[in-house]
Amino acid sequence: MGFFEAIIYGIIQGVAEFLPISSSGHLALAHNFFGTAGEKDLAFGFDILLHFGTLVAVFIVYHKDIWLLIKGFFSLMKKLFTGKIKDGLEYGEKLFLMLALSSVVLVPVAFFSDKVEALSGVSWAIGLLLIVNGVMLFVSDKLNRASLTLEKAPVSKAFYIGLFQLFGVLPGISRSGSTITGGLFNNLERKDAIKFSFLMSIPTILGANLLSLIKYDGNFFADVSLGPCVAGVLTALVTGIGAIKLLQYLAKNKSFGIFSVYCLAVGVAAIAADLLIA
Repeated sequence: MGFFEAIIYGIIQGVAEFLPISSSGHLALAHNFFGTAGEKDLAFGFDILLHFGTLVAVFIVYHKDIWLLIKGFFSLMKKLFTGKIKDGLEYGEKLFLMLALSSVVLVPVAFFSDKVEALSGVSWAIGLLLIVNGVMLFVSDKLNRASLTLEKAPVSKAFYIGLFQLFGVLPGISRSGSTITGGLFNNLERKDAIKFSFLMSIPTILGANLLSLIKYDGNFFADVSLGPCVAGVLTALVTGIGAIKLLQYLAKNKSFGIFSVYCLAVGVAAIAADLLIA
């Protein structure tokens, strides 16, 4: 893999991880286009590195909320061991519990990872899922019942929002798009739905990458050159920060309609290209 391909992958990951257009779907289509889909270890190893790049982007943009989560974890543990949990939860403690609860629903996904990976090599299936993603984004724009902030939302809401993450494991269905939709469906204010979606990406990305490292014993990193790796990760980091900022802006001023149209167009194009090649 050369620098050009690495940078292209980094842009795709950074933009598509946070904009609701599916990074896994776009990366899979890119691997199929560049011919690296057949190099399974190389593709998955490099994708893991790119995900770490976008994970750092979340830490940079939401560092205040993440520090609040860390403090909330330790203060929650202290309350549990001292029996003071009945005194109620502070915001950081509540946010930590919500994040943990939303992540629990992904545990069963580990048993179906092989089937999900198999879909990554089928361009027409990814195209179909991108169309589904476009329809989902169109529907999410119609969910205008927002009345809750994260601070006021019941902890139980996190579980129902987490269920929407199950759709996001499919290549072509956006994790951020599905979880933002889940937040809006559960009456979260738009900006808080986006914030919680990005915070949910932390355990999701870490968990998925850890499973991949265990599964492949980390051997695939020998197939990835250092130079392209650094270029790809840095590109994913920078474009990821830009994508988060863009989505924050759109949350205040615009709809997700443009992303819906984009996913529909790319989905149709992917299916048409696959049929023509076949």
